[in-house]
Amino acid sequence: MAVARAGSFTGAAIAVGVTQSAITRSIADLERQIGYSIFLRTSRGAILTEQGRDFADRAQKLIDDTKDLLRRPHADEDPYAGILRVGVCPASMEFMLIEPIARLLKKHPPIRLDVNGSNFERIVQQLRTGSIDVAVGFDAAFSDWPDLRRFDIPNYHAGSLFVRREHPLLKLRKITPRALAQYDFVSASDSRPYGTIIRALYEDQGVDWRKRIHVVDFFPLVRKIVATTNGIGVTMTPKASQSQAFKNLFVTLDSIKMFAEPSPMCCAVRARWDLRPAVKALINILQARRSRNEV
Repeated sequence: MAVARAGSFTGAAIAVGVTQSAITRSIADLERQIGYSIFLRTSRGAILTEQGRDFADRAQKLIDDTKDLLRRPHADEDPYAGILRVGVCPASMEFMLIEPIARLLKKHPPIRLDVNGSNFERIVQQLRTGSIDVAVGFDAAFSDWPDLRRFDIPNYHAGSLFVRREHPLLKLRKITPRALAQYDFVSASDSRPYGTIIRALYEDQGVDWRKRIHVVDFFPLVRKIVATTNGIGVTMTPKASQSQAFKNLFVTLDSIKMFAEPSPMCCAVRARWDLRPAVKALINILQARRSRNEV
């Protein structure tokens, strides 16, 4: 489970306090015992295989059940006490939790937070292995995973395209899909919904999208790339494109409706696990949000 959480044998060794070779031998022995590979070894780290994901999911449940079984409960213990581990994908959407988290802590002070933003693939892996309790992100990205249970929360505004003020596109009378496909995109995520829409733009124009898309989930860096190249940025933060500082450097392509509809959002949890009170409380607060402006 340490390898699954860290994503590498080196990181797991540091977390557990043993040598990397000991971790490597232990995993190899376990894989020989069960008869299949738990991890794919890559240059970027250790990635769970399909069978490995199921193994890790069940192993984490056993570990958690054991901890609960051996824990001595106190009569006056608050059911909300403990760590609430929240994953956000893409990480640039963390801002949408500012007000809901503030309300959660005001209502349930014993909760201790562990909030992490990452790409969709990483968040799903952490959710399925039990490294996080709940994930917040685009519903379309989670919909293909039958072992995850999703709770609808209010939609988020559609993304906007923006370019630097001297961009060649701004000289055109009409910006067509063919014209857009001549330039790189800088997107916060390559998963659905935005990644799918951007890839389709290139595919429809016969352009290899692998040579055109930057995946950058840190908006200050997105701004810098767009400001210094002919790249096309995507902002999912309405306030960012409304500031005067933004308008001094960039122009939003309001005539381009690639993301015409607000993007459905959700909270995702593991389907087979009971929801802890803290998880239920966060989901209830997010579902009760009155308007998109609150975040």
